Amino acid sequence: MNMEIVHKHTWLHHINPSMKLIVMITLFLFLLFVHYLNWLVYLTLFAFLYLWWFSGYSRRLVLLMVQPFFLVFLSTASSMIMFGKGETTWLTWGMIQVTEESFYRGIHIGLRAFLFAILGLLIALTTRPVLLFYSLMQQLGLKPKYAYSFMAGIRLIPIMMEEFTTIRNALRVRGTRERQGFKKRLHNIPSYSVPLLAQSIRRAHRIAVAMETKGFEGDGERTYFYKVGFSKFDGYFIGSIILMIFVSYVLSNYLPLFPTGDVRYGN
Repeated sequence: MNMEIVHKHTWLHHINPSMKLIVMITLFLFLLFVHYLNWLVYLTLFAFLYLWWFSGYSRRLVLLMVQPFFLVFLSTASSMIMFGKGETTWLTWGMIQVTEESFYRGIHIGLRAFLFAILGLLIALTTRPVLLFYSLMQQLGLKPKYAYSFMAGIRLIPIMMEEFTTIRNALRVRGTRERQGFKKRLHNIPSYSVPLLAQSIRRAHRIAVAMETKGFEGDGERTYFYKVGFSKFDGYFIGSIILMIFVSYVLSNYLPLFPTGDVRYGN
């Protein structure tokens, strides 16, 4: 089953995966302490432009992948907007109370969740899992038995999907129809789960024996098929993140989009 989506490599694909992961985690922690709505708006805008221009995927596909995150934004923001606290009341209807402060606070929380999703998607689209685990072994000292186990697990996902399709086609050839309805579908679970579980156990056992035979339990020096190092693109990436934070901060002060500052309650 070929599930590969055609894309082109950009300069973000050439960044050291471990360094990219560390920078993004640091950025995530930094965003937790950004309580100014205008600053967060510009940060979200620049992060989306990063994804739009440098992900290497078509813009139509990027918009398609971003759409579910709008639901996250709406669900996260609406809960704070309708049930938050504030002094300037805009709307009161039963338990729902919308205030100016809760509105800005809800937009802020929704944008933060949306920004986290965009940055996570950017990492996923521009980082090869194989190179990430090789980089974790070579730069951060992750033990090979853990790294290769994760890589083997990722490789098993499309194999299991292909086996699921094979089992479903085999049941159709034999004349077994899938029952409709929730309760009836529960009776179809053993027809799929038992063969998939049996195949997974056998395959996991073979992989474990093969890894033990190849000496993955050892902690000695190893050679690697892929050598992952650092390049000039790593410096470009760190500089662009710092520039993004600085420019968004300046724009939030000189070109604010919302008439508010710190959105925390009581400030």
